Amino acid sequence: MAGHSKWNNIKRKKGAADAARAKIYTKLGREIQVAVRAGGPDPNINRPLRDVIAKARSQNMPNDNIERSIRRAAGAMDTSDFEEIRYEGYGPAGVAFIVRTLTDNRNRTAGDVRHAFDRHGGNLGTTGCVSFMFQERGILVLDDPGNGEEIDAEVLMMEAIEAGAEDFEDDEGTYVIYTVPEDFADVLETLEASGWRFAEAAVRPTPDSWIDVDDADVVEQLNRLIDRLDDNDDVQDVWHNWNRPDDDEE
Repeated sequence: MAGHSKWNNIKRKKGAADAARAKIYTKLGREIQVAVRAGGPDPNINRPLRDVIAKARSQNMPNDNIERSIRRAAGAMDTSDFEEIRYEGYGPAGVAFIVRTLTDNRNRTAGDVRHAFDRHGGNLGTTGCVSFMFQERGILVLDDPGNGEEIDAEVLMMEAIEAGAEDFEDDEGTYVIYTVPEDFADVLETLEASGWRFAEAAVRPTPDSWIDVDDADVVEQLNRLIDRLDDNDDVQDVWHNWNRPDDDEE
C-alpha cells in the first residue's frame, strides 16, 4: 500500500456523500444550527458559523438548505439542546481516532461510540489520549478532476500563499492547502473567487504523522469501524491518522 496519497480517502468520502446526501445534509444542518445558537446568525462575526458554512459548501449543500438551517436556529424553531462532545481512542494497529459528536443524550452517544470501538478491535480512551498527536488546522483539498484538465500546482501554490495560507503540499496529484484556523474562511473565499473548487474544506485536527497498515484483516476492521461511526446520527466527524488506501487498492 506504500506510495498512495494519504489524502485519497477524500475520494471515498465524496462518494459516500453522493450515496447518502440527505443524511450528510441533516448532520451539516444540525452543525449550522448549533453554531448559530452559540454565536448568532451572522457569519461575518461568528467564525465557527462561517467555517461550517464553508464545510457545507464543500459538500455541495445547496444555499437554500444552509439559509434554512440558519433561519431555523435564529428563530428558535427547534428547541433541541445539542452539545458537542469529542471522543478519543485507538483502533486496530494503534490508529488514533478523534470522533466529534453533536448529541442531545450523552449517555446514548457514549455507549454507541464505545460499542463501535469494542466491536471492531479498538479501545475508547480518555480525553487527551490521542489529541496531542493532532494539530487544529484549516484544510483545503483539491483533487485531480480526472477529466484531462491539468492543474497548475505552482499557480495554485502561489495564489494560496498570497491569500494567507500557511503551507502547501502536492501529495501525488492531490493538492492540500493548510491554514491557521483563524485564516481558513478568508483563504477559502479568496481562492474560490479565483475559480478553485475543493473536495474538502474544513477546520479539523490533522495528524502529525500517519500510519500505514498492510494486514488485510486489520484494514477491514478499520474500514468497518469508520463506517459504523459515520453511520451514527450523532457523529459529525471521524478523524484518524490511518493512511487509508483507495477503494481499488483494498
